[in-house]
Amino acid sequence: MTVRMVCVVLAAAFAGMLFAPVFGVAALLVPVGVPAAAVLLAVLACGRFSVVDWRPVLALLAGVLAVVETVLWRTTAAGLPTGATLRALVDGAGDSWRLVLQSTWPARPDPALLLFVPLLVVLAAVLGAELLHRLRSPLPALLPSLTVVALSQLYFSPAPGPATLAALAYAALGATLLFDGPAVRVVPAAVTAVVAAVAAALVLPSGPARYSLARDQAAPLPDAGLTSPLDEVTGRLGDPSRPVFRVRDATDVDRWPVVVLEDFDGVNWTPAGRFRRLGATLPPGPAVTVPAVERTATIELAAGEGPWLPSQTWPARAEGVEPLVAEHQGTLLLPGTAGGVRYDLSWWQPRSDAGSLAEAAIDPDAPGGLHGIGTVPPQVEALAGAAVHGNRPSFATAVALEEWFRANHDVAIGRELPAGHAWPQLTDFLLTTRRGTSEQFAAAYVALARILGIPARLVVGYRMPAQADPDGFVTVRNGDALVWPEVAVRDVGWVPLDPTGGAAESGAAAGNGLAGLAERARQTLPAPGDLRDPPLAAPAGPAASGERSMPWLALLALPVVPLVGWPLAVPLAWGVRSWRRRRRPGPSAVVGAWEEVRDRLRAYGVPVSTGMTVRDLGTAAAAITDAGTVAEIRRLGVLVDQALWSGAAPVDQHAAQAWSIVRAVRRGLARTGRRRWLRALLDHRGLRRPG
Repeated sequence: MTVRMVCVVLAAAFAGMLFAPVFGVAALLVPVGVPAAAVLLAVLACGRFSVVDWRPVLALLAGVLAVVETVLWRTTAAGLPTGATLRALVDGAGDSWRLVLQSTWPARPDPALLLFVPLLVVLAAVLGAELLHRLRSPLPALLPSLTVVALSQLYFSPAPGPATLAALAYAALGATLLFDGPAVRVVPAAVTAVVAAVAAALVLPSGPARYSLARDQAAPLPDAGLTSPLDEVTGRLGDPSRPVFRVRDATDVDRWPVVVLEDFDGVNWTPAGRFRRLGATLPPGPAVTVPAVERTATIELAAGEGPWLPSQTWPARAEGVEPLVAEHQGTLLLPGTAGGVRYDLSWWQPRSDAGSLAEAAIDPDAPGGLHGIGTVPPQVEALAGAAVHGNRPSFATAVALEEWFRANHDVAIGRELPAGHAWPQLTDFLLTTRRGTSEQFAAAYVALARILGIPARLVVGYRMPAQADPDGFVTVRNGDALVWPEVAVRDVGWVPLDPTGGAAESGAAAGNGLAGLAERARQTLPAPGDLRDPPLAAPAGPAASGERSMPWLALLALPVVPLVGWPLAVPLAWGVRSWRRRRRPGPSAVVGAWEEVRDRLRAYGVPVSTGMTVRDLGTAAAAITDAGTVAEIRRLGVLVDQALWSGAAPVDQHAAQAWSIVRAVRRGLARTGRRRWLRALLDHRGLRRPG
């Protein structure tokens, strides 16, 4: 009984560790392991001292107390629970599972987010222990931990390889439960565990989960409307000396984004991304495939300047604050603050070179890059094509559009600055005044770029001053406010441009940031009128690429086959494939019955080719089986024709009749002799496609 109890509690702890993709392995080891051990010790102690009636209560209290000591220690008084501890337990049990769904992963291992996992482990361990004691069969004791396993998969569904290894480990615990006795029978337990894991890998669908609790979960934003930083640009430029924030250890940083705006309805620019709680760390987006280095800087945001926080395109973590983040934009938002905060921001900075960037292609799949731009005035649409001389979308074309703005429009200075970013103001800027602030330059650039098929978005932030203060900080002021466009470049991500030409005056464009890199790439390109479209690349088909995916099940089978044995593996594969064919939707189930009969005949030695019809199969089968079986095969041919072409009867009825014929054919083939039946059962050649 002791071994079985250990297995039940280990199964609960193992189920809790399946949340590792959400929090990280290190963050879960102590919060999961210590409460599970406390439950196990309490259950064993109750058995030793014959305290049966109080066993579930004592085990539950021991587990919860262990959760308090490991996760909620800060709420205790020298380890003793307080009122704050009880409130944290209640709040965590009710809210932590939901808050972690609103966070990026791996989530912060804070009690407010982590608490539900050890509580689930404690509950599963206590319930499993009671089921083991009260029921004759040991396997139902795994049901509580299996429920936790299912819940973990709703949070994160692992890839087929790790999922199979996890299934193997869990099945080993179940097999030990089943074969425990005076001594654990290792071989039967191992064989049962391997067979169960392989069967689960074959039967359960692979690939992304069809449903996830984390899908479409976003953190709630404040009820009060947030002021868009884009609406404040003109006012900030009118008071240029006011400090906004200070930065230290930010060498070679070009600009500090505050908000990214993607949606434009012709009047307003708004963010399109969902805001989620920033977790422990955030990797660079999947669009970045070039090397990226992690950078860190200290930022002091002045009072009255919240809730938008200065950030970078690919933030990694923020220490000292717990902001919300728009993952694919880099925007950081700290609800409820009006500035006066200090934090350490880490971010990923992609690395490339000017030559590669100048020849790069744009990334049309970048999120938000080709969103709508409202109703475009006809004269503006004609202006876009003329600005780039009809060249196809590319980074070079994006730079040519930037150069067109620099050459044909002027930056407004002085007290009377134009404001607005809707189509009336942009049309006036493009066609009449040709004078504006970075607000009009950037908004007009993004609109024209999207007309040309160049993925672009609008960013509001600040240029980085070149002069540092005596204490090593750099003070960013209202006069450094800047609006700029970013274009999506394949493998690099979002690259900032400067249609005003004014950002380079700060000196930051000479650094190693992407803005400086884009400026150097612009200098290597020919004049916009001399640009030539690159040749279209031929699409790479499967034969041209030469790539082949490695079947992970085949690799898994290598150590399994010697252990399980050929007589078990081949019939199992036959059965699983037959089950999959029978579960196909619509007419495919009838076709699956045809394929099943064809492969069974091949296993019995009937020569089969790819061009044979079902009736041809019946004729070929006459050499080894009786006339009744041949008649059933020909009747299957009629059903195949009806299911695929006539529509004379419901498809479900066709499928039921077809698989009834499959069973009749199998019985007929079995009558050909026991030796032939056994040879066909173990013949793996029928599992392959006919040549």
